[in-house]
Amino acid sequence: MTTRHVPIPPAAVLMIAGAVACFAVLDGVIKTLSVRHPVALLVWTRWGFQVIAMLIWLAPTMGTGMLRTRQLPMQLVRGVLLLGSSIFFMTALKYLPLAEATAINYTTPTIVILLAVVFLGERMTRPRIVFVVAGMAGMLMIVQPGAELMKGSAVFALGSAVCYAFYQITTRMLAGEDPRVTLFYPALIGTLLMTAVWPWFGTRIDISWTDLALLGLIGVLGTVGHFLFILAFQRANASALTPFTYMQLVFATLIGWLVYNDFPDALTLAGMGLIAGSGLLLTWHERRRALLAPAEPTAID
Repeated sequence: MTTRHVPIPPAAVLMIAGAVACFAVLDGVIKTLSVRHPVALLVWTRWGFQVIAMLIWLAPTMGTGMLRTRQLPMQLVRGVLLLGSSIFFMTALKYLPLAEATAINYTTPTIVILLAVVFLGERMTRPRIVFVVAGMAGMLMIVQPGAELMKGSAVFALGSAVCYAFYQITTRMLAGEDPRVTLFYPALIGTLLMTAVWPWFGTRIDISWTDLALLGLIGVLGTVGHFLFILAFQRANASALTPFTYMQLVFATLIGWLVYNDFPDALTLAGMGLIAGSGLLLTWHERRRALLAPAEPTAID
């Protein structure tokens, strides 16, 4: 039996490239602001802006339909997971170089495989075992246990990857839901929960006009990036687009080098390559066998 290859529209590839570029720049802005402002404020800004944008975009046509779901508990759990991923990742950015934090987060596909075996009853095939081991080996090459990098900071990036992996599993469980509703709930939950904890990071925060503009840029980049993902999904299958999300590693490395003068050492670069390579081969393998069709590419914002 021959495999039928469906051409990927160039417009979809450009949209995915634009989305991960937005996320890489977003992470760079967050890294800059995290040394001066609480992470909770950055998370609140990120998701609050997206809620406002989605209300402007969808409320006129959907009304209360934006909240209509047959699986409310799962939507709530999914929202908390994405919020947890955001908090962990933004905390990691405060302490880790941009490229290393991004690369550790890209271990999500290997974690998803393990979770899919446990929660979705999928088989752990021999190629999957190889890809999982390779991905974890790449992560260890970046973390370098015992090195200064491992002193707490890398744990946040790993926590983000675990939360995002569970988020992807719950996304698959919501496959029959309206994607607009599924997109709105995590942003809404993140905004509400961060608003609830506002007293913990102060009602008065001194923000310069420059930082205020950067906070606005966080919301714009995150929202535009997610909308570009949606537009790309309308033009091509997510499993076909997933390999292109790994361009975020390239963008993150360049931004870290040019802006923060942080360039990964040889072992870290090798680990990043191993994570990206195993992820790309995993995507190709799963797409070919039609065992796994991710609901969304693995890109962390």
